[in-house]
This record gives sequence, structure tokens and C-alpha cells, in this order.
Amino acid sequence: MDKNQFGEMPIYMQMALAHNVSAMNAFLKLDNNSQDEIIKKARESTTKREIQQIVDKIPTMHSF
Repeated sequence: MDKNQFGEMPIYMQMALAHNVSAMNAFLKLDNNSQDEIIKKARESTTKREIQQIVDKIPTMHSF
């Protein structure tokens, strides 16, 4: 993931990752395509709860 993509990440996703260290660590270990897919799903989400659910699932993913 390019540094600039964090700027494109929805703010609620940034906040959710900041509060879930295991999700943040797992997210950073994913390949760029998987990270991009997660960010895309978060952008398409209509509620904070949907984004939180996406973030909560990240530690169990091997790829997205």
C-alpha cells in the first residue's frame, strides 16, 4: 500500500483500525491487492457499523 492510500482510506476505517491493533497488524501484512479490496469495501459501506464489521474480520483473513 502506498502511503497516499491511507489518505484515501475512509476516516471511520482509520479510526477502527487504530482501536483494533490485531486488525491493523493483519491489514499491514496483507498484499496490496487485498488491502485495496478492503478499502474499496469500506468506501462502499454506508454506516460506521459496516466498516467496523469489515475491520473486525481482518485478523481472520488470509486474503480478501
